[in-house]
Amino acid sequence: MVSQLRVFVPPHPLVQHWLGVARDLDTPSPLFRSAMVELGRWLTYEAIREWLPTLDTTIHTPLGPCPATFINPDQPTMIVPILRAGLGLMPGIQDLLPLASVYHVGFVRDEATLEASCYLNKLPDRLNPQTRVLISEPMLATGGTLMATMAELTQRGIDPAAVRVIAVVVSPPALRKLAEAYPSLTIFAAAIDEVVNDHGFIVPGLGDAGDRAFGT
Repeated sequence: MVSQLRVFVPPHPLVQHWLGVARDLDTPSPLFRSAMVELGRWLTYEAIREWLPTLDTTIHTPLGPCPATFINPDQPTMIVPILRAGLGLMPGIQDLLPLASVYHVGFVRDEATLEASCYLNKLPDRLNPQTRVLISEPMLATGGTLMATMAELTQRGIDPAAVRVIAVVVSPPALRKLAEAYPSLTIFAAAIDEVVNDHGFIVPGLGDAGDRAFGT
């Protein structure tokens, strides 16, 4: 069976609404942060549909027994925000996955070469191969930071098929790169924009998500 990168762009009106707010040049930082939180929430809602394992059991209501389904608490789940911009999506993600472990990685991009270098890596040396991983990375322009993050995760035993990426805007060049290296990866995004300019920014995109989120 041949694996193929899967990219989902949910048509939910709330996703499209908050994407429009985030794209708008006139959106101030506080409202931009709210948009990122909501995008994190609704994209994660779509991403974890039929992804989280469940347990069937019986509970007792005030009037009698009743079948019930719960998220399996024994399934290891982790969230990996890619700093800085990945932090903007985190409140919405954690609202839905409050028991997931969080491990931060940080990358800075050389504006001349557009290459990403790691300045922070809080991943453990070894991870449970059964772990399901959600990566928070708002912009996939060149794909460099996500490629580097995936390399770190797979070296620690994570199966790319168990990884889902929460992004806001992605580009075809990044998707092609990821599809070649990690064809079993799954990405949830609010939009796919066709152009990446000479400075490595997605056009029309939404600008520098980190700068806009933190007012810098």
